Amino acid sequence: MHQIQDQRKKVLASCFKRIGRCTVSCILVLLTQFSLTLVPHFFPASSLLIQLTLSVVVLVFVLGLGRWCRRIVGVYTSAPALVLFNLIFIWAVYIFIVRQAIPYFINIVFNIEVTLLFLGVCSILSSDPGLVTHGSSDANKLIETEVFGVEAHYESSALLKRVRYCKSCKAYIKGFDHHCPAFGNCIGQNNYVLFMILLVGFLTTEASYIVCSSQFSRGSQILDGTWFETDLAGSLVVSTMLFSLLQVIWQVVFFTWHLYCICFNIRTDEWINWKKYPEFQLVIQSQPGESFTRVMFKNPYDNGYLQNVKEFLSVKG
Repeated sequence: MHQIQDQRKKVLASCFKRIGRCTVSCILVLLTQFSLTLVPHFFPASSLLIQLTLSVVVLVFVLGLGRWCRRIVGVYTSAPALVLFNLIFIWAVYIFIVRQAIPYFINIVFNIEVTLLFLGVCSILSSDPGLVTHGSSDANKLIETEVFGVEAHYESSALLKRVRYCKSCKAYIKGFDHHCPAFGNCIGQNNYVLFMILLVGFLTTEASYIVCSSQFSRGSQILDGTWFETDLAGSLVVSTMLFSLLQVIWQVVFFTWHLYCICFNIRTDEWINWKKYPEFQLVIQSQPGESFTRVMFKNPYDNGYLQNVKEFLSVKG
């Protein structure tokens, strides 16, 4: 009986903790988005570059203040909740303000994009990145190699090919690329394709919103500052457009990096920590008269662009 009660208490405590983190995340998103409206409100005639720069300053300040407050209160945010609430906020601005200036067909397309994005995010949150569970054949082989102090599981076994340890999840992941706080999950062999599809989804949805909000702004003469100073709706449209533009800028860089990784068949973790993995080390013996050896990077998994992309697309969980 006591065990059942303890389990119920743990479940309730976990639920309250999640609710608390989601609540704090929602408050932070609202605070951030409404703080960003100060930029177009007070600097309506400034150039796009200046407004983007000021938006970055506001974001850094608000997020820093939020982190300081969270440490005092002792309740932290949830990164996936931040992603979802920001998406909901921008969608709400679109539905209640921007949509009136958008053609019917484009409106349908944009709403489909957002809906698919929601489904994709929810899917990757619960997806299996390639977890090596206890009792599986992969886990048994890992234990064997660890007991005998052998690092061969990184290269010799097809089942254990590129199994890496994630410190955040405290688990071994097949094809581990990185731990993604935004999705609250590791990105590995089984969900890497979904991760790339989601990146494309975010880029296209945010780009679509930028186009739609720009069209609304031009139609309402917001960018010229005619009725902008006293209109909260206009400030929300421009501030969310600036926010989306900032997201697109860093996501394009992030997406380009992962395209590079796919084309050269290397993972982010392997690129950063290649000195930890013997198969990426090319030892160059010292020349006569030299007392040291050099260790250079090599990629044993690079089989050419086409083969690398084919391998990425054919990976099955």
